[in-house]
Amino acid sequence: MTARELIVEADGGSRGNPGPAGYGAVVLDPATGETLAEAAEYIGVATNNVAEYKGLIAGLKAARELFPDAAVHVRMDSKLVVEQMSGRWKIKHPDMKPLAAEAGRVYPAGQVRYEWIPRERNKHADRLANEAMDAGKQGRQWQPADSSGSFAARDAAAARAAAAPPPSGPPGDATAGAARARAALTGTGAGRSTGTGTGGSGHAGQSDDALFPADEAVAAQARASLAAAGTAERESAAAARSGSGLAEASGDFEAEAAAEGHAGHAGHGGRGRTHAPAAEAPPAQGWTGPDMGAPATFVLLRHGETALTPEKRFSGSGGTDPELSAAGLRQAEAVAAALAARGTIQEIVSSPLTRCRQTAETVAARLGLSVRIEEGLRETDFGAWEGLTFAEVRERHAEDLDAWLASPKAEPTGGGESFATVARRVAATRDRLTAAHAGRTVLLVTHVTPIKTLIRLALGAPPESLFRMELSAASLSAVAYYADGNASVRLLNDTAHLR
Repeated sequence: MTARELIVEADGGSRGNPGPAGYGAVVLDPATGETLAEAAEYIGVATNNVAEYKGLIAGLKAARELFPDAAVHVRMDSKLVVEQMSGRWKIKHPDMKPLAAEAGRVYPAGQVRYEWIPRERNKHADRLANEAMDAGKQGRQWQPADSSGSFAARDAAAARAAAAPPPSGPPGDATAGAARARAALTGTGAGRSTGTGTGGSGHAGQSDDALFPADEAVAAQARASLAAAGTAERESAAAARSGSGLAEASGDFEAEAAAEGHAGHAGHGGRGRTHAPAAEAPPAQGWTGPDMGAPATFVLLRHGETALTPEKRFSGSGGTDPELSAAGLRQAEAVAAALAARGTIQEIVSSPLTRCRQTAETVAARLGLSVRIEEGLRETDFGAWEGLTFAEVRERHAEDLDAWLASPKAEPTGGGESFATVARRVAATRDRLTAAHAGRTVLLVTHVTPIKTLIRLALGAPPESLFRMELSAASLSAVAYYADGNASVRLLNDTAHLR
């Protein structure tokens, strides 16, 4: 199985060169950009180059602590370190030779590749290095709480919020609950974060993936509780789990149709992280130890807009197969630039419909990859509803629409596909692709219903949850699939690249 991939960004600085120096390093999830670990240390008087090498070493060690078998992509703005560690430049300075040798021993050479990046793209590690130097100026070492993005600071705030009287509204506090769970697992009140001492490196808390093994028993219990609580409580609990408000059911699939009497969307508008097992996994007792080897990571890209999208019309696989509009082409270029900057996509698979192929080809041209077509990623066939707005369907086919909203087995008027049929098709496609791409990061360019179905199945959520997710044109979501059948939803409806 291909090793899990990690990104390490590192930097070092010296205020005087030589002068008071420090380093910073961060380990990132390449699929989501999530921070998995941070390290920083004040190292006394040293040169910039020494600090940069020490930052590299700390970053590699932090990555090894998380995943010893990982394939690591190091990104630094030090041309010297990148070229020397890549073997293209000789190491002549006596102070650099032992540091380079130490960095080379952290991982086998074949597991690490190096890339130079401009300084403006290395801001996270640069910030940590400056925080370390600031701490040194105060006569102390950097601590995780010094980091503006630390788990410790976030969890402490969440715990304080949880201690207050519960507010009105949906029950539960997912953020505070995660903080308490992390604290319970580690025996502290602030997650896994530990500071650095002289000669050591600091590691922020592990990602939620590592801290919370997937557990079907917990998911099953949650589903049972939701069912017993009734519709109002179920919607509130779903809102608490997903971190967003809910709205009445709307026909917000490929058309994102605005429903009269079912209007409104659960506006995520950003990143959501939820971790739960695949729907098909058998129940387990207690916390299980899942296969945390390298997953097949699917980055799910909804195609850009067509002329039908802003008009909120049903547009599935049984209609006119529209092209991207001018706005959709701009969206495709924007997401291509964002994915190129992230640099983690290894393969691209697309729905056969034109709007997806155009979006996929735009990304592929930017990344230098080819596009493979997968029939199973096509959108639902909406039958006689193709090209209509939700209001028009309500006016012409009210009984069929009510049945469709009430049951995943109901088909649109005129013999379209039910959501149950689509779920079977998408699940079979998922299984083929995960088997073929284990350990790799694959971009799937597809549509609203397939993406929502993949998210629903990964969460073990009921079919009606399809109506409870917002999915914007050209948005990114991500799911990681592990060999033991568990899945982790890492991203939902990210549109930051479009702003």
